Amino acid sequence: MSVFQKLLEIRDKKGAGFLLLVDPDENQMDKLPEFIRIADAEGVDAFLVGASLLLSNNFEDTIKIIKSEANKPVIIFPGSSQQISSNADAILFLTLISSRNPEYLIGEQVKGAPLIKAAGIEPIPTGYILIESGRITSVQYVSNSMPIPSDKPDLVKVHALAAQYMGMRLLYLEAGSGALYSVPEEIITKVSEYADIPIIAGGGITSPEDARAKVIAGASFVVVGNFFEKEGTHNLLAEFSEAIHTNIKSEIEVE
Repeated sequence: MSVFQKLLEIRDKKGAGFLLLVDPDENQMDKLPEFIRIADAEGVDAFLVGASLLLSNNFEDTIKIIKSEANKPVIIFPGSSQQISSNADAILFLTLISSRNPEYLIGEQVKGAPLIKAAGIEPIPTGYILIESGRITSVQYVSNSMPIPSDKPDLVKVHALAAQYMGMRLLYLEAGSGALYSVPEEIITKVSEYADIPIIAGGGITSPEDARAKVIAGASFVVVGNFFEKEGTHNLLAEFSEAIHTNIKSEIEVE
């Protein structure tokens, strides 16, 4: 079974998938194994690894630690074509569909494609859409891309449909790491009603309630990363898991 098929299976079984984003630059390597073990035990469904910028040489080691401590898919969430590793299971083959910068529409993809083939990992074509989040995020600055205003859901809808028609298998609605505001539920709902590919929602999600709201609005997967880089947050992993896994929660309530 491919990683993409596993993700769909998780969504169908649990209601939505909980994806934990691990930034190689923001996690202390000596504490990472324990964090991964806790996350694995508390219901994280897959791990994303990547960063807008790599300021350290921890990329490969981060992937290896996750692979050794958890039995869940490790998927690269690349900030550039340099973030490719044969140790991962798959990679989100991103097209920054909301951008007008050709480097992130086709340039980085052409650079990365032969490296992905050589690495032997599964590419998952993903339409990546930046949503305005109250501040300039790293991905916005690095990609030199203007995010779609958060009060313009129709603009997001047509970009999402274009991604679907171009053959993308996932749609990633991104507010950005450290965003002041997460992607509005109105946008997620309207996109889920307009396009027919699974939605990943990420950026600025700081509570189980917010995560659950994304799922209820129509997200198939919720990404949380920056929040768990703070001290004293690891004990909330189980709450996020329960909030995101709406089917499992419903079964518990019925029983």
